[in-house]
Parts: sequence; structure tokens; C-alpha cells
Amino acid sequence: MSITLLDGTLQVGIFFDTGDHQFDDNVCISFKEDCPEDEKIFYAGETNIYITSAQAREMAALLMKAADQSSHSLR
Repeated sequence: MSITLLDGTLQVGIFFDTGDHQFDDNVCISFKEDCPEDEKIFYAGETNIYITSAQAREMAALLMKAADQSSHSLR
């Protein structure tokens, strides 16, 4: 599962890394950038951050809360 941000220059993928199933931090957030070097947010073209399932759930809840607040502020 992925989403493209910043006018298509940043792809954020989120997936369960089956190769790391034995580790607690096996949910991967992958950032891939397709832009000039001076516009990059990360140093590498691809950066992966591994988090636990509890952290993934917490992040999802925080994103939902922020999205809900944003939706309500537009009314």
C-alpha cells in the first residue's frame, strides 16, 4: 500500500515485512523520492523506517484524529 505526496515526488509505502516476522518492529514505512538532489527530504533515494504494530496503530490513530480535526475545521 502506498500513497504519492508532494506533487508525485514522494512515494510513501507501508507494509508488513514478512522477512522480518520474527522481530517486533516488522511494519515498514518506506519513503522513495523522485526529485532533484537539492529538493530531497532524505539523503537517500529510499529510506525505510521499521516500527512495531503498536506504534503503527498509534500512528494510524493520530493520523485519523488529525484528519477528523481537519475535516471539521472546514465546515
